Amino acid sequence: MAEGLVRLLLVEDDNHVAAALSAILSRHGFEVTHARSGEEALQALLPDSGAPFGVVLLDLGLPDQDGFEVCGKIRKRTATPVIMVTARADVRSRIHGLNLGADDYVVKPYDTMELLARIHAVSRRTAAQDTGHGADESPDGPHPPLRLGPVTIELPTRQVSVNGTTVSLTRKEFDLLALLAQRPGVVFRREQIISEVWRTSWEGTGRTLEVHVASLRSKLRMPALIETVRGVGYRLVAPAH
Repeated sequence: MAEGLVRLLLVEDDNHVAAALSAILSRHGFEVTHARSGEEALQALLPDSGAPFGVVLLDLGLPDQDGFEVCGKIRKRTATPVIMVTARADVRSRIHGLNLGADDYVVKPYDTMELLARIHAVSRRTAAQDTGHGADESPDGPHPPLRLGPVTIELPTRQVSVNGTTVSLTRKEFDLLALLAQRPGVVFRREQIISEVWRTSWEGTGRTLEVHVASLRSKLRMPALIETVRGVGYRLVAPAH
């Protein structure tokens, strides 16, 4: 692999789509490996398959396995960021994908620049975490747990529990919750959240933010925890003990 190139696993059963997308991705600094099925994708992610991938671009319409099922298997096998590509535009499907461990999604038909922006955003976020510059670090040393009523957030271990029961969150769900929880009651502007969590200023990420907020409310079973401030952003409402 040429130095500086990010390895990307493209999981797409349509060879024509894959060829066109691979050409675009290659021109933007990615080394693309094409998997035509869920099984090929899982084999490509085995530890002995070469240098690790930086991103997985997963089309949910696969011939051999349900795309959501493949996403879940990938997440159990590796922490590599997964971006789902789907024709399903409903919020329930997106939340289901995030619950399985996907980091982001793109709805067909998509703009190529939108796709590239999302790929670069998850790549930058993962690189920052790998080099120890994640949102949970502090120059003053490790953080004590954040306690908000029944919710406990362990920043060093990136674990969240509600009434003592651990809740599994994706990377960005945790980063979003941790950001809001560090200043309960304070309204965070959408642009600020997108900059902090997605490390981008690209306005198209706003829709992804909404889905992540909905997913957090669902997973924590506390829909009132994160309040939408219409036209501005979001704030965390600390529950009563």
